Amino acid sequence: MKAVCLLSGGMDSTTLAYLARDKGYDIAALHINYGQRTERKELACAKKIADLLSAKDFIEINLDYFSKFGSSALTDKDIPVENFDPARAHLPNTYVPFRNANLLSIATSFAEARGAEAIFIGVQSLDYSGYPDCRPQFIEAFQKVIDLGTKDTTKITLFTPFIHMTKTDILREGIRLGVPYEYTWSCYRNQDKACGICGSCHFRSEAFAEVGIRDPIEYEA
Repeated sequence: MKAVCLLSGGMDSTTLAYLARDKGYDIAALHINYGQRTERKELACAKKIADLLSAKDFIEINLDYFSKFGSSALTDKDIPVENFDPARAHLPNTYVPFRNANLLSIATSFAEARGAEAIFIGVQSLDYSGYPDCRPQFIEAFQKVIDLGTKDTTKITLFTPFIHMTKTDILREGIRLGVPYEYTWSCYRNQDKACGICGSCHFRSEAFAEVGIRDPIEYEA
């Protein structure tokens, strides 16, 4: 069996790739550079994880048009990344418009070309509530897109096993699978030492604290 894994280099996608291997899939890793602030670090982490998983493929795709579109703090350097705010009522400014649809379209092309039976993407809707392209309804709709937009003989299943899990749940699963979290990156701001105060850093740190183990990456704060 072969699975295309969207591998960002973050803890969710890395845990997911290890889970796919645990389920018996050969991994075809797909990494997307879309102009994000931590692109260099994420790519290095993704390559390391793909190597550790003995991935059959590692494909890197550059989508620089997201930077040209702007409107997201991840792709527009003029928009500061917000600190985590538990009282936030608006959509996080790190939302990249319709990003996951773009990523899944590329993953579908890759999967069909390689004869893969599955696509794994590490979306989760609990910690990042508000990201519309992480909602179960979106994933269900995209499965229909895959079914309708590929050859009649192509059967690709879109797997999102973390969609109803918290970051802590995902970390516990990763510990069971022996995921090397020292080679993953979550910070939205920095590429050397994690800032510790953006939303992504907050949820990662909170998960490690709840599980009761030390996060192996280095933080500024």
